[in-house]
Amino acid sequence: MNRFEVITPADLASASQLLAQDGHVAFAGGVDVVDLSKQGIASPTALVNLKGLKELGGIEVRPSGELRLGATAKLSEVAEHPAIRARFTAIAEAAGETATAQIRNLGTVGGNLLQRPRCWYFRNPDVNCLKKGGDTCYAISGLNRYHAILGGGPAFIVHPSNLAPALIAMRASATIVGPGGERTVELEKFFTLPAVDPKRENSLKSGEIITEVIVPASPSSVRSHYLEAREKQSFDWPLVSVAIAIDRAPGAKTVRDARVVMG
Repeated sequence: MNRFEVITPADLASASQLLAQDGHVAFAGGVDVVDLSKQGIASPTALVNLKGLKELGGIEVRPSGELRLGATAKLSEVAEHPAIRARFTAIAEAAGETATAQIRNLGTVGGNLLQRPRCWYFRNPDVNCLKKGGDTCYAISGLNRYHAILGGGPAFIVHPSNLAPALIAMRASATIVGPGGERTVELEKFFTLPAVDPKRENSLKSGEIITEVIVPASPSSVRSHYLEAREKQSFDWPLVSVAIAIDRAPGAKTVRDARVVMG
């Protein structure tokens, strides 16, 4: 790992200005940033500490029924929140399946969505794969047990986020603040496929920060669930996951709306 400094900005505008500088990387829980630095994939000159910014924290179920998840809200808080468990069940289940209890107490909503792929070729500092600017996705002819089976290519990575499928199934949007102001993007449009740009996984621009994730209110007739399959029951990333949200007419077998999102 290279030497770096840690900078704690006074406010969101300062954080955005810092993150627009080359070599400056955001961190809150710091789980993936540390991994990427140890593996030689990231070489930050400065870590911008977002943990103290009040605008990014907290969980709120508003009177309208809308759910707000601050970007630095802990995954353990999401998993254990009574209102989320009752009314946005898939989201609580997805957060609760993430990693281990210790990491859920560190990891944040924003960090979970912004993880980089766990592909072993990408994570190997000695392999210059397509995702790192090379010209070959080695998973195609190499070890690809954990890679994309649907809609992949030209890089066949998969996104490791547990939360993303559940949030997309519940029609969530992300609020993003940066040098160009504030914008809102539907979470299913936030992620960037390798066919668009193999070097990145999302649509964040330089200096931009996810401040919150907003999940719209759902009718009481909506039920949701998240399931994943993994090799180990302990700390492991899912081989496959699925989130589903179904709106069924009360007292009837008719499904009025259904969203199924695979991870």
